[in-house]
Amino acid sequence: MIDRGQITKMLSLSLEKYINPHNDSRIYWAKEVTFDHATGHRIRVDYMRFNPVNNSISGIEKGDFYCYEIKSSVEDFQSKHGHNFIGDFNYYVMLEDVYEKVKDDIPYGIGVLVPDGEDPFGDWLRLKCIKKPRRQNRIRSVSEMLLMMFRSAKREYRKEITKKRQ
Repeated sequence: MIDRGQITKMLSLSLEKYINPHNDSRIYWAKEVTFDHATGHRIRVDYMRFNPVNNSISGIEKGDFYCYEIKSSVEDFQSKHGHNFIGDFNYYVMLEDVYEKVKDDIPYGIGVLVPDGEDPFGDWLRLKCIKKPRRQNRIRSVSEMLLMMFRSAKREYRKEITKKRQ
């Protein structure tokens, strides 16, 4: 039996491959993006991706944010943590059997990604969309969202540099 930690790790790696399959530096994403850090209302989005229309100022301002929350089990889904949908398009990432048990509790407009069958690629699986998200009215500014993504990406970069030095 695979434990929740292993499922979370597999779903996370699968999502990273889904977001950026070819490790393209023009795809802007970050994990564990924290907002309102110094307040009592702190939230953390598991993964975020930004897709600008183009690299002009107006193209950046018109870009879309995608938020992804990993749910490794029904209990994880039912916890009060990790339902932080602040993007233009928002998704849960979960196993299909978890989806079948919680599908009636998924809010309108939230999409769902699940592993696509038994086609393993080492530690990750290809993901497929079984429920499409609907555009939501984002209440945070592009500059705030990008700054929080940048801060989180920088933290992960520093972690990798520290690992390589050890």
